[in-house]
Amino acid sequence: MELISIEDVRAAATDIAGTVTRTPLLPAPWDAQVWLKPESLQPVGSFKLRGATHAVTRLDPVVRARGVVTHSSGNHGQALAYAARSAGAPCTVVVPEGAPLVKVDRIRAYGAEVVLVPPARRLIEAERIVAETGGALVPPFDDPHVIAGQGTVGLEIVEDLPEVDVVLVPVGGGGLASGVATAVKALRPSAAVIGVEPLLAADARESLAVDSVVVWDVERTHRTSADGLRTNLSELTFAHLRERLDGIVTVTEEEIAAAMGRLVRDARLVAEPSGAVALAARLFHRDELPQGRTAVVVTGGNADPSVLAGVLTDGPG
Repeated sequence: MELISIEDVRAAATDIAGTVTRTPLLPAPWDAQVWLKPESLQPVGSFKLRGATHAVTRLDPVVRARGVVTHSSGNHGQALAYAARSAGAPCTVVVPEGAPLVKVDRIRAYGAEVVLVPPARRLIEAERIVAETGGALVPPFDDPHVIAGQGTVGLEIVEDLPEVDVVLVPVGGGGLASGVATAVKALRPSAAVIGVEPLLAADARESLAVDSVVVWDVERTHRTSADGLRTNLSELTFAHLRERLDGIVTVTEEEIAAAMGRLVRDARLVAEPSGAVALAARLFHRDELPQGRTAVVVTGGNADPSVLAGVLTDGPG
């Protein structure tokens, strides 16, 4: 299977300039060896805008005019809606029932049509709409252009911290980790890229352990609060992670909540549960990680207000 290259990531960086924010790399106030990459500061509140924008720019203009379609728990849907609006293309997002209302409302606010379905039917419904409209399916992660776009996160990390030793990146469907690992390994081969996922949705760790994609059903993965990390790997993302990721650490729900609190209180950054998992690994599993200058990817800040309030009420992280 053909993997993306650093040249693909660099091309994506050119394509997304002007639509996507180049987020800063911020030193963590509590740890001189940690820097935070706050993708929560993107216009749509998550890194997903990178891959979505790159994928939309690469579509045939005739196909793009018919519309773009995706399935998403929220962040990719917002990103594609935003990217489609910027390109003047119609957009439909198939959303699993139970997705955070704050994300669903924002998808609609960016002009996309939302179709709610049971979680197990999200891809089936998206494919049906594509067949009906003749538009283009832009997957959340199972696409080389999406992966290359997400890889620009890693490109920027190495540009801003050339001597980075460790990069911690959340793993859901694996698109972000695939792209980040591609960029970091090409530019800073000595750096370790470590994936982080919730213990309650640790399918990627199991997949890498048995050297084959392992699928956890939706009832199992939906136990985690990190709704953006409930998806399984694809064959494409698995191939990237097997080749380029240095390992995976898992974190508990309590650790995720504590990391969210730490980001709000000490870094003044709002993170949703999925966005806080990488920091949770650094805070609670430091002995499992390589040492040195560490970049932590904060993937998104679209937190449900009630979840955020609960984290802040429960006490210091």
